[in-house]
Amino acid sequence: MDTLQHEGGELEWKESARWVKFEEKVEEGGERWSKPHVSTLTLHSLFELRTCLQTGSILLDLEGYSLPQIVEEIVDRQIADGLIPPDLKEKIIFVLLRKHRHQTKKPIHRSLADIGKSSNTASNHAQSRSMNDISDTPSTDQLKNKFMKKIPRDAEASNVLIGEVDFLEKPFVSFVRLAQATTLGGLTEVPVPTRFLFILLGPPGKTKSYNEIGRAIATLMVDDLFSDVAYKARDREDLIAGVDEFLDEVIVLPPGEWDPKIRIEPPKKVPSAEMRKSVLNLNELGQMNGSAGGAAGGEDEELPAPHELGEELKFTGRFCGGLWLDVKRKIPWYCSDIYDGFHIQSISAVLFIYLGCITNAITFGGLLGDATDNYQGVMESFLGTALAGTVFCLFGGQPLIILSSTGPILIFEKLLYEFSKSNNIDYMELRLWIGLHSCLQCFLLVVTDASYIIKYMTRFTEEGFSSLISFIFISDAIKKMAGAFKYYPINRGFKPDYITAYKCECIASDQASALNVSAPLGDDNMTLLYNLTDLDWSQLSKKECVKYGGTLVGSSCKYVPDLALMSFILFFGTYSMTVSLKKFKFSRYFPTKLRTLVSDFAIIISILVFCGLDCLLELDTPKLHVPTEIKPTRVDRGWLVMPFGKNPWWWYLASFVPALLVTILIFMDQQISAVIVNRKENKLKKGCGYHLDLFWVGVLMALCSFMGLPWYVAATVISIAHIDSLKMESESSAPGEQPQFLGVREQRLTGILVFVLTGLSVFLAPVLQYIPMPVLYGVFLYMGVASLSGIQFWERIKLYLMPSKHQPDFSFLRHVPLRRVHLFTLVQIVCLAVLWILKSTFLAIIFPVMILGLMVVRKLLDLMFSQHDLAWLDDILPDKDKKKKEDDKKKKKKAAEPDSDEEPISSVPPPVMIHMEAIESQSEPDPTRVNPPTQNQTSD
Repeated sequence: MDTLQHEGGELEWKESARWVKFEEKVEEGGERWSKPHVSTLTLHSLFELRTCLQTGSILLDLEGYSLPQIVEEIVDRQIADGLIPPDLKEKIIFVLLRKHRHQTKKPIHRSLADIGKSSNTASNHAQSRSMNDISDTPSTDQLKNKFMKKIPRDAEASNVLIGEVDFLEKPFVSFVRLAQATTLGGLTEVPVPTRFLFILLGPPGKTKSYNEIGRAIATLMVDDLFSDVAYKARDREDLIAGVDEFLDEVIVLPPGEWDPKIRIEPPKKVPSAEMRKSVLNLNELGQMNGSAGGAAGGEDEELPAPHELGEELKFTGRFCGGLWLDVKRKIPWYCSDIYDGFHIQSISAVLFIYLGCITNAITFGGLLGDATDNYQGVMESFLGTALAGTVFCLFGGQPLIILSSTGPILIFEKLLYEFSKSNNIDYMELRLWIGLHSCLQCFLLVVTDASYIIKYMTRFTEEGFSSLISFIFISDAIKKMAGAFKYYPINRGFKPDYITAYKCECIASDQASALNVSAPLGDDNMTLLYNLTDLDWSQLSKKECVKYGGTLVGSSCKYVPDLALMSFILFFGTYSMTVSLKKFKFSRYFPTKLRTLVSDFAIIISILVFCGLDCLLELDTPKLHVPTEIKPTRVDRGWLVMPFGKNPWWWYLASFVPALLVTILIFMDQQISAVIVNRKENKLKKGCGYHLDLFWVGVLMALCSFMGLPWYVAATVISIAHIDSLKMESESSAPGEQPQFLGVREQRLTGILVFVLTGLSVFLAPVLQYIPMPVLYGVFLYMGVASLSGIQFWERIKLYLMPSKHQPDFSFLRHVPLRRVHLFTLVQIVCLAVLWILKSTFLAIIFPVMILGLMVVRKLLDLMFSQHDLAWLDDILPDKDKKKKEDDKKKKKKAAEPDSDEEPISSVPPPVMIHMEAIESQSEPDPTRVNPPTQNQTSD
């Protein structure tokens, strides 16, 4: 919006405000734009605008290619309509063709965030003042304007010209829509083609009123619905109807109850304008058709869309039908899965997930070594992780999933080894046959499309499983740190005032004295006797004193540095610094690119900082131990396991039974993790591959069994962390608009590099040995906590501790009574506690069956809760969903039949049905407050 100004006796148009989605004003100092804010209009200005459109000239689809031509057409139309006398033509044209000065002047002092940006303060100002409006080509200053990055692609401009002149007795108003968008030289701040012009010139004395009318039309032009009307309007009445529709949705704030000087911040998420495309709301529709309690009917229509896996997962009924569909779906994306990974964000993701994987491999490798007497250890864990992960990322259906060893598999391995040892059965051979049977069972599940069962895994099952895994990560990290206080106790009895009394000396022990007397006088003993006799015991180190049989005497002999305290500092410091740097993206300091870079590399920066701190203090904190040679952990086994010769033949068949438990565990773990990764919230575009994933997991089961390597399945927490590290946000956004989540960088490259690096870690031992284990436990804690952040179950648990007035405005709280929400959460907590107890006892072997039990519990919840409540708190089960759709169809048919004593339904305008369909298609209702809609049009 440009306003007419008097500068040194000359007239010029000066830019005073602009809109892309939100309003920005030129501050009074004239050196900067204001913060983007929601436009607050006076109701009077909207009515005055409506009057202007009724009385002014309207030119639709005007053929114009230059500003002078367009201005002359406008003035001629005003004269033809009798709105102005012909003798004012030259004066009005003269005013409208004055030069335009845009807000490009920069202050002399610059903030740190602006350093590095090109700045030509004086030249910019001079160029902007000397721009010639009659020129049709954009100026150099316009082309260099970086504001262009904030404007959506294919946007068109609406120019609003507001001013007062002394030769008019009544307002000169014109609304123009050009047939084709045209670049009108210096009319706009940036080289965006102009499609609309609104001109308001009036007699002196009403400057504020004119400005408010200009702000009103500019705000309407960036509104989704009105701009659509402006593009399609056939005459004046259509434009006025658009203003009336806008007025129908306006919310008036009483002048005595709010401060109009306060600028309303843009919302984090702009609601869809589809909700406004109705003339009547659903409650009114229900009452028109005579339904009792229209509000209830409307609320039922607002239920969120049911949980759908769409065409990607369906029961084909054909042999390998689901597998074939997965392969057809993934092959077209295979090339892009490689080159999409070439991005700087991938580097951060690779380093982050790599550290998580090697920590997991070392942890589970060490535990497996203890559980299986080193038949499987850290080396097998490293090679198995590298082999299984690389193969899966190369050929799997969802390469964003990370394979790893899991706690339930570790428990199964431990029980299997103890059973084999007590019954004199060869463990490795029995394990091989269990792996082969499990592989065949996985193939059977693939060819029969058994993955279809995951349609019955609703949010209830997903949240229970992912919460359990997250709590295991958090618990393990804290347990490891608690163990440090046992091995490295804090010196609570140390008193600095008595430092002079603390000493530790090495003296000759009785053993050495006895050796002097009774030892045979051979050559070797004579030498030892001579050495011990002449030894200065007080100069020996602690290790040498113990080696030569001396005794340490003194009050400080058992003193160790407070390594536990230092380990805790490294542990909690890594976690807290990672969380802080991740949030740095939303800070107000420094340029956007720097903030994004710091946020992407938050984990790596935290690890490097605290590794440097540990190195600087030179304390002997526990470090990462990595194997340095590629050889089996146990010397009496090779890299291949023979299938025959050590166990009776009937064990080859009997192993089918324990294999069934392994298969259930793998199926549930793999498919639940895949469902979580493929959630619609992640906006994945390349599709999933449940059958293809399970096929390759089965192949890897057999391969790892033959090589004596651990079994691998999808790791939920690390997979979620992988997704989070690859999330993309919009780079070009309107001023004031929050970056929009665009989806995930779907590719195979990061996973492949992670597992290749895991395999090469054997050769990186000299570098990795400097990483303190508490730092990696801090990474574990972060992954566990971060994976809880997006879980509705966790948000509902926190509601127990919040008074009602402080509870967030969750959508389910609007539609489900709080006591029912608490009851549903309590059921989930009980299920989670039962799973935790089972996992921690000898009954852990039936853990896979208990995960299936979650689906049974969810089925029983249909008896405790209404489908309305479950739709908001969980997902509707497929069979219930079909019934719900049939009920919806019946309701619509009933609504279409007019009652005799009510107004006919034919009188309801068509947009009502559009409104109903729009609501059905949304997973959550939009907030009721009015927020500015998303729009690809700028007003200048």
